[in-house]
Amino acid sequence: MSASVPIFRTAWAEEDIDAMSAVVRRGTFWTEGEEVLQFEQGLCATTARRFAVTFCNGTEALFALLSALGIGRGDEVIVPSFTFIATANAPLFVDATPVFADIEEQTLGLDPADVAARVTPRTKAIIPINYGGQAAQVDTLEALAHERGIPLLEDTAETLGTTLGERRCGSFGTASLLSFCANKVISTAEGGAIVTDDGALADRLRLVRSHGRELGRSYFTTAAQLDYITLGHNLRMSSITAALGLSQLRRLSANVAARQRVAARYAADLSDLPQLQLPQAGPKRSHCYQLYSLRVRTPPAPARRDALSAHLSAAGIGNKVYFPPVHLTSHFRSRTVGPTPTLPVTQRVSAEVLALPIFPGLTSEEQESVSAAVRAGVEQFDGEG
Repeated sequence: MSASVPIFRTAWAEEDIDAMSAVVRRGTFWTEGEEVLQFEQGLCATTARRFAVTFCNGTEALFALLSALGIGRGDEVIVPSFTFIATANAPLFVDATPVFADIEEQTLGLDPADVAARVTPRTKAIIPINYGGQAAQVDTLEALAHERGIPLLEDTAETLGTTLGERRCGSFGTASLLSFCANKVISTAEGGAIVTDDGALADRLRLVRSHGRELGRSYFTTAAQLDYITLGHNLRMSSITAALGLSQLRRLSANVAARQRVAARYAADLSDLPQLQLPQAGPKRSHCYQLYSLRVRTPPAPARRDALSAHLSAAGIGNKVYFPPVHLTSHFRSRTVGPTPTLPVTQRVSAEVLALPIFPGLTSEEQESVSAAVRAGVEQFDGEG
């Protein structure tokens, strides 16, 4: 059996520990400290946005965004099914209805034509995800949303530090979602943010984030009785977490470059296998390879994809399907009234994708083990006839 290789290890450095320790040793402002504002400023610079509001995680950031936009009962939000379930759950958190649209083959993001066909007078937002490390057709979706007067909420949790043409991922639409969970390009273990150019929206996000408390003065530094002007939650990111994020953000470019080197080695190792379609950057797009999701194109799918997954697992190689269709989970099947949505591209792609280990610290020896196991697994296809 090959040495165990996890699907990811979170990249860290001693300066991360130093940054967090400095906040702890300070003995005060473990929340609402200056590190939160500094991290938010860094995210603005990275995404070319004017405002950033951090949250305890990406799911709550998306909930806060829908809340701040006033989306609620009777409203519809168009989402992909080819995504992590939080994207589709977020409309439910505000009592709105998620409407599933299909994806397109080029980027595995929302198909603008299918989105356009699903827009109704009740549509109040469109949430595309940038899958795996490159931009979806968010420029086309942005134009569609603008034409229809609908907010486009770009989920760029997997594409921090990448570009579409001359624009940075995170700069499209009304606002963009960032996530810093453990397998992202930079991580704070858990954490998220919304970036936007709309100052009024940013203020509403801050109200949702911190109990609906009036803005402008810190709760922990004033003796004044602050007012609570709307319903809010406690969704704040701590100063310790923000210090880690700020330290990680300084290595964003290095982390992206390291992932690109790993992807290039996979391409050199595996591109001669016609049974596989390897991920690569599309036209006008850079790619940070937050995921390395190949596609098993040899029929029948998903049987051979699943056989390859089982072979890799037996060899100690981490692997995972990103993503099974959300609309086919028990959770959403139980909510569906009428026919199950027809999403042929989503279901075909979901039956083919399989993510391999990728992270900055993946050694050449580990990657050789992964590639050898993939090759051996694919050779079994030929033996099956």
